[in-house]
Amino acid sequence: MTVGTHVPLSHRVPDLGALELLLAVARHGSLGRAAREVGVTQPAASSRIRSMERQLGLALLDRSPRGSRLTDAGALVTDWARRIVEAAEAFDAGTQALRDRRDSRLRIAASMTIAEYLLPGWLMALRAERPDTAVSLLAGNSAAVAGRLLAGEADLGFVEGLSVPTGLDGTVIAHDRLVVAVAPSHAWARRRTPLTPRELAATPLVLREPGSGTRQVLDAALAAHGGLAVPLLELSSTTAVKGAAQSGAGPCVLSELAVGEELSARRLVKIPIGGMRLRRQLRAVWPSGHRPTGPARDLLSLTARDARPR
Repeated sequence: MTVGTHVPLSHRVPDLGALELLLAVARHGSLGRAAREVGVTQPAASSRIRSMERQLGLALLDRSPRGSRLTDAGALVTDWARRIVEAAEAFDAGTQALRDRRDSRLRIAASMTIAEYLLPGWLMALRAERPDTAVSLLAGNSAAVAGRLLAGEADLGFVEGLSVPTGLDGTVIAHDRLVVAVAPSHAWARRRTPLTPRELAATPLVLREPGSGTRQVLDAALAAHGGLAVPLLELSSTTAVKGAAQSGAGPCVLSELAVGEELSARRLVKIPIGGMRLRRQLRAVWPSGHRPTGPARDLLSLTARDARPR
C-alpha cells in the first residue's frame, strides 16, 4: 500500500450502536439485560447481534439457557469495540465542548439604524432563549459591518444598503423608508406642495457619511436627478444628524425608524417628496458559504419571526 493513500472503511465495520450493544452483552452476560440497558427489545437485540455476526463473518456469542458468553473471537472484537466506542465518546465530548464555547458568545456588527432601533428588542428575546450567551455589539456603517464580518470579527451582521456586500450572503429581514425632515423653523416646514427630487438633489443636506446604508440609498435615488449637492454636513451617527437638523442647520434624510419620536414631538417636520420613493431593505448578512449556527442562527430566526405580518 502506498504511504498516504486513503483506504475507505470496509463494509464489514459495524456501526457504533451495534458495538455498544456487544459491550453491554459482555458486561451483563445476558442478552436480555443488555437489551434493557441500550433501550431495545430482546428480540431486536438478538437480531442485531446476529446481523453483526453475519457482517463480520464471525460467531461472537455462545448462547445457552444460562445466558450469552463471548466466543474467543467475540472477546477480541469486544476489546476492539471498547476502544472504538471510547474514541467516539471522546469525539462526542470534544465536539460538544466546541459547541458550548461557540454558543457562549455572539458577536454582532450592525449598522446604526438597526443597532439603535431594532436590535434591542431582538436581543431581549434572544436573552430569554439563551440566557448564558454573552452578546457584544459593534455599531458602524454598512461598509464597516461588511469589513468586520470578512475579517472574522463578527458572527452575524445587519446592513441597510441597496444590496448584499461582496463576499457576504444575506436575507431581507425588514423594510424601511427614508424621510426628509427639517426643524419647524425651516422654510420647508411651511411648504404647501411636495418637494421635488430635483430640489432635494440641489439642496445641501445634513447627511450620514459615505459608506452608510442611508447614504447609498439616497445617492442612488438622486443619481437621475443631478446627483447630491455638496453636503452641508457629513456626520457619522444618526443622533448627530438629528441634532444638527433640529438646531436648524439644514434638512436631513434619515430612516423613518430613527426620527419617529422627533416627528411625533414636532421637534422635526417631515417633508413629503413627489415622484420618488426612498425605500430600502434591511438585511442580515454573514460570510458567503457560512450559514449562521448556534446563537447567531437563533437571532436570525427571531428577526424573521419579528418581520412576519401580524
